[in-house]
Amino acid sequence: MNEKSSGIVHKFLRLFTVVHPGEALTVFLLAANIFLIGAAYSILKPVKKGLILTKHSAEQEAYLFAIVAVLLIFVIKAFSYLSSKVPRQKLIASVTLFFISNLVLFYILSEAGMSLSILGIIFWVWVSIFNVFIIAQFWAFSNDIYAEEAGKRLFPIVMFGQNVGFYLGAQSTSFLVKPKGPFTPFQLMILAGIILFICIVLTLIVHKRETKKIQNRTAQQIEDKTPSEKVAEKPLKKGGGFRIIFQSKYLILVAFVILALNYVNTTGEYMKSDVWKRAATEAVENGRIENTDDARMGFITKTDSDFNSLVNLFSMLIQLFLVSRILKWFGVKGAMLFLPFIALGGYFFIGLGATFAVVKWTKVAENSTDYSLMNTVKQALFLITSREAKYKAKAAIDTFFVRTGDVLVSLTIFIGTTFFAFNLESFAKINVIVAVIWIILSFLTIKEHKRLSAKKATDNQIPNAN
Repeated sequence: MNEKSSGIVHKFLRLFTVVHPGEALTVFLLAANIFLIGAAYSILKPVKKGLILTKHSAEQEAYLFAIVAVLLIFVIKAFSYLSSKVPRQKLIASVTLFFISNLVLFYILSEAGMSLSILGIIFWVWVSIFNVFIIAQFWAFSNDIYAEEAGKRLFPIVMFGQNVGFYLGAQSTSFLVKPKGPFTPFQLMILAGIILFICIVLTLIVHKRETKKIQNRTAQQIEDKTPSEKVAEKPLKKGGGFRIIFQSKYLILVAFVILALNYVNTTGEYMKSDVWKRAATEAVENGRIENTDDARMGFITKTDSDFNSLVNLFSMLIQLFLVSRILKWFGVKGAMLFLPFIALGGYFFIGLGATFAVVKWTKVAENSTDYSLMNTVKQALFLITSREAKYKAKAAIDTFFVRTGDVLVSLTIFIGTTFFAFNLESFAKINVIVAVIWIILSFLTIKEHKRLSAKKATDNQIPNAN
């Protein structure tokens, strides 16, 4: 990109937030990268839903989170080990290439005629690990590049790229998947793999660009730069993500906020899956679709894709017009409280009557806020942490603690449906209680964030002993 083009990008990005000279190209490339990651995930997400619900119930789907949580313990340990051996650019490239190879393998297995019931379970578990890991490592990379002040200004732009990717990916799936589109769900996996390969290229470009900027500085500037810049080319220090979390009160609170958030969200996803499954059954009974696995899978995949398109459209609008303003007016700490209060109100109304429309629009409000404002907040919470925390602890929180929330939902659903005959309204009332706990945890996290920010500001004012 030449100087003139960079200037145009700079002027465009300044419509959304304050962008300093020299920042535009990097933030544009990061936004393009997460745009493609979001698009790839949005292509795979409805495929995952269509495959699992074709042969299994919503309750059986929820139980799979236990498998995911157990597997993540080993995945996180492997990631922590690898991150201590290789620099960040090789780490991200290696992990992404591994996921791409998995997608090719899934396509080969489908062509070989593997049972749809078994393949659906395996793919569902895989996507549940992939989606949290691929996005977590991207945001760890972004946190590593920016200091706290720059991250607060520029993350809304990067997150906007993610939301556009989610929206266009979901829209594309709706048009591309059969019976109306040219691709089968399994062929869409190959398309997602190609998109992820482009993401590797963009990551390497950003890494090379930022490293070159560091190398071009004068000796005095090199001495003054931040610790994360000094070690950008080096592997991380040894130590696992879980150990880093449990040594920090702040990270523990963040982990449990994420756990509560995901518990509420996953319970809502169970409700959504249940009404999606019922809608497919009604479509068969009313003669709108054939009574075949392919027809039901296509119906659920398209229904979920249309829903995701709606969520991502609202996410994009919130990100574009509200997020930077909310962060400016309320700060990262105040912005934490928006989503739990939205969830509290939404599930209160579902508790009064879990109709298709109420569940759908509650999930639209919850997910669109989560994918825009709350996602930006979650990434910004790590700006004040160490480099090891940004990669290892963040990966553990964004994967294991997220999926632990899912496991607790699975346990709740099993106990509720097996011993107490809970309906969707009953689960909504449980979500109301958890939302209140979530709000309390958020206030405690805000208090600890203020303490750490004040400590960091004080430490920065202490003159260098040398």
